[in-house]
Amino acid sequence: MLSEPGIIRTSILAIGIALAGFLAGNGFVRAKAADRYVTVKGVSEREVKADLAIWPLHLVGADNDLVAANAKLAKSTANVRAFLVRHGVDTTQIQTSGFSAVDALANQYTPDRTPTNRYIVHQTVLVRSTHPDLVLKASQQIGELAAIGVVISSGSDEYGAGGGGPTFVFSGLNKLKPDMIADATARAREGATQFARDSHSDLGAIRQANQGVFEILPRDQAPGINESSQIAKLVRVVVTIDYYLR
Repeated sequence: MLSEPGIIRTSILAIGIALAGFLAGNGFVRAKAADRYVTVKGVSEREVKADLAIWPLHLVGADNDLVAANAKLAKSTANVRAFLVRHGVDTTQIQTSGFSAVDALANQYTPDRTPTNRYIVHQTVLVRSTHPDLVLKASQQIGELAAIGVVISSGSDEYGAGGGGPTFVFSGLNKLKPDMIADATARAREGATQFARDSHSDLGAIRQANQGVFEILPRDQAPGINESSQIAKLVRVVVTIDYYLR
């Protein structure tokens, strides 16, 4: 038989083992409960309109006399300004850049035959306007310039226009962000609530959240359509949120 001190020691050991088992088991339950969560996504979209137009126009003047070639370029530049004014485009923000003059005879890659025009001068007229609609309408009538002898091409990869024409920019994204994030978060919670209801669970707190990236897309999404060439655009954000399930 165990003595009284031995019985006490045995009882303490048994209680300790039982308590350790309870705590370990309870901790396992808590850990499993913490693993119960659902991942949902919330999408928010807004249709917006560009508030800035950037339109590079590349002009060329050519002649066998450099002064005459430069005079042709100057005349073309004046005609472009008059064209823009005629179509209601503000010319006060116009910038000229990229002037160059090329002597075709000085080019080692020029063919043996004498070029028709020895001197070719180039310049870019950069139109910048906060009235994209007017710029779009003017760009649709650019053939008027060719009709009066202006040698011109429009658009540039440098400004994102790709195949030519104006680039349309939406600069009001920061004003939309708070409301769109709130909207996307609410949609995510709706999805999580429905999932919890279907799984006979209660929706808990947020475990983890990822805001995602804001995208500016073409409103009319089809092959070959570039966002920068459209005045109408679509702003989209997708948030990803983990909710605990109880």
